[in-house]
Amino acid sequence: MVALRLTRAARPAVQLRRLLVTVASAGTGFLLLSCFGYALNHPEAADAAALRLAWCTVPLAATVYFALAVARTDPATRPRTGLSALGLGPARMMAISALTTALCCTLGSLLALLVFLGLRGDLTGVPFGGAAADFLAVDAHLPVPATLTLLLLVPAAASATVALALRPRDPRPAAPPLRRYGRFGAYGYAAARETFGAYGRFGARLRPGAGSPPDAHEKAGDGEQPGPGPAGGGRAAGATRTADADGTQAAPGGATGLGRAATATETADPDGTPAAPGDTTGLEPQTPATAWTDGAQPPKGAPAGLPWGISLLATGLAVQAYAGHADIAVLLGRLLTAAGLVLAGPGLTHLCGLLLQCTRPGALRLLAGRVLMAEATRIGRPLGVVCAVASAGYAMTTLHTGSAPAFGPLAVLGALLVSGCTVATLLTAAVETRQCRAETTAALLRLGAPATMLRAAAALRAAALVALFGPLTLAVAALAALPVER
Repeated sequence: MVALRLTRAARPAVQLRRLLVTVASAGTGFLLLSCFGYALNHPEAADAAALRLAWCTVPLAATVYFALAVARTDPATRPRTGLSALGLGPARMMAISALTTALCCTLGSLLALLVFLGLRGDLTGVPFGGAAADFLAVDAHLPVPATLTLLLLVPAAASATVALALRPRDPRPAAPPLRRYGRFGAYGYAAARETFGAYGRFGARLRPGAGSPPDAHEKAGDGEQPGPGPAGGGRAAGATRTADADGTQAAPGGATGLGRAATATETADPDGTPAAPGDTTGLEPQTPATAWTDGAQPPKGAPAGLPWGISLLATGLAVQAYAGHADIAVLLGRLLTAAGLVLAGPGLTHLCGLLLQCTRPGALRLLAGRVLMAEATRIGRPLGVVCAVASAGYAMTTLHTGSAPAFGPLAVLGALLVSGCTVATLLTAAVETRQCRAETTAALLRLGAPATMLRAAAALRAAALVALFGPLTLAVAALAALPVER
């Protein structure tokens, strides 16, 4: 019920993104049902049916990735301060995001089923004179369990991916605090470092009971007692002196100077062992409710996936070069190429930000470069996906030229679906970046930065990314199309 209310009360831009997720899910579901219909209509061509189903993994992945990007930019399901008191903590908001994604994808799957049944003629007459009967299996019975399994594939994959990516993470350290040990295996902390032979002195290891403060009226070697006020040698209130067996006085923290203004506070372990001043071992760190995060924090340094991305890219191009006419090998090579571009995208975006700031940058180039470096992971991955899709589309266009058969309706639908999802994911990532930089933009405007400079910085970032990723896409596409042209 909460997910339905949040879905209904969203802004028009959020509703438009959810509608696009529904349309993408409907297209993917229709492709899956079409492959199933082809397998029913051609039981003797099991290899061709399996190949068609394998190619459907590409639009399925594009749809799931787009659904994840939309879920990340949904402001209604983002954890906010005060919602935990109402029972809407980070885990509950993650569940609502996954449920909203499942609702959108399920609606798209139902729409795909209605369109598929309408084209088969189960609802009305067969349209288009039966021209699409080859992949609709008009004369064959449509099994209900297999149909429902294919229709539930997109909602299940999308909701599981959203739940896994947006799961709350505890920022506190997972490793328990380590207990340190002193001399002769004795654990505990002393205010001053022990000298050699101090352990064996009579009364050196005596301490007050567990949880009780040290005796404030312990006599020192010279017979003086610390007073509660400025008396007692000018010490501030709360300072405690300890005496050794030989009468040597030790101040808290090992200092003997007068006029100390700070109060030395000692904490005790559950077994009564006092801890050193300033030590937080055994204490649970206090973290606010908003410290939970969904894993979208910017990286501390440069992304580390650039070498692996280049390696996967070279491997994918090599597989495509030696694949010949084997469709499975071609598909594997393109998947490796796409994975390499996705891994190398954040590193290339970070490099682009560094290049913008070289050779004595001004305020405009410095701002644009810093934003690219901070948002390298969030922008670089969708850019890598777009480059992979564009290069694969160019290679497919080269493959289907000349005497090769023309594109069919399902191939056109798949190409439009994949390209539309990737471009929409990139635009959604840009919206997410703008949302994450809203406070920084507001601070710059309060400091007097003109709005024209912010728009110019955004245009400079876009131009720099196009200048870097455009030639890269053309080069990868040309290398992928070389075996086809031979």
